[in-house]
Amino acid sequence: MDMVSNIKIERSATSKLPEVDFNNIQFGKQFSDHMFVADYKNGEWKNMEIKPYAPITLSPACAAIHYGQSVFEGMKAYKNEEGEIFLFRPKDNAKRINISSTRMCMPEFPEDLFMEALKQLIEVDADWVPSNEGCSLYIRPFMFASEELLGVRPADEYKFMIFTSPVGGYYSGEVHVKIETEYTRAAEGGVGYAKAAGNYAASLYPAKLGQEQGYRQLIWTDAKTHEYIEEAGTMNIMFHIGDTLITPHLDLKTTLAGITRDSVLTIAKELGVKVEERKVSVKEVVEAAKNGTLKDVFGCGTAATIAQISSITYNDDRIELPALSDRTLSNEIGQVLQDLKRGKIEDKHNWIYKI
Repeated sequence: MDMVSNIKIERSATSKLPEVDFNNIQFGKQFSDHMFVADYKNGEWKNMEIKPYAPITLSPACAAIHYGQSVFEGMKAYKNEEGEIFLFRPKDNAKRINISSTRMCMPEFPEDLFMEALKQLIEVDADWVPSNEGCSLYIRPFMFASEELLGVRPADEYKFMIFTSPVGGYYSGEVHVKIETEYTRAAEGGVGYAKAAGNYAASLYPAKLGQEQGYRQLIWTDAKTHEYIEEAGTMNIMFHIGDTLITPHLDLKTTLAGITRDSVLTIAKELGVKVEERKVSVKEVVEAAKNGTLKDVFGCGTAATIAQISSITYNDDRIELPALSDRTLSNEIGQVLQDLKRGKIEDKHNWIYKI
């Protein structure tokens, strides 16, 4: 069966679009008119359909609820001044969701079907892609175990879905963070490199404690010693120390291989900046702040793209970072990424997928 050409489309009778104020969009609160759904049963993907966005019915014994087999991706669609729609590196999302699925003992979703479902869904909801500066259409592909199952084993049935949401900026105001020295996001041999739902659930409690203390996010450290930095909240993290852009390496598989991360490193190299992917110690960052060589710290990920950090607190000592306007490197990289995503500059890497 040719799965790619077997996607059925049922259009919504009425659109929710007139209800949306594109000048005042809350992140992840409003959802577009349609969604893509596919079922995995008897060893194959079937029932591919784009249909009106609506609640789905699940058994109380749904395996994902009890045993956590659930993975997801995140990407964005952008619209240029001519009304053309672009996606940023969607094929990398298609590859990464299968890396996550394999780690969670779930079936892979064919990359060609992923791309075709994505394309057709965005075409159906093209009017939902904002043209406002700083806004985009957030896209959420995800997969979960849908089998009715009580018993600890991989499920035999799964559901793959994509829905979308018009969004504005992820962060507003200053981003103050603290270095976490008690709780752990991921451990060696675990699922830190997979985009598994459980990773985010495990991070909520320590993040809540941090927010109660006035911090927007946490900087996660290694599970063994809490001496080495891994991620910032739900993002990868970058340090501009001296003439070098430094980020934690991916060798231990405790850190997500971010698509924005890879893009930032590539652009930095093209700008002539020295780049290092290696272990980054808390001590090194604190000492760089004290001796004046720490020029910038920023998170990078799909939701925020570049999130410049205003201060870092470690053991009650607060490190104030340079003013955002003085962050030459992250400001330049951020502008290059935004211009690329909206088709304003040449795409040398074949990162842009035009709908």
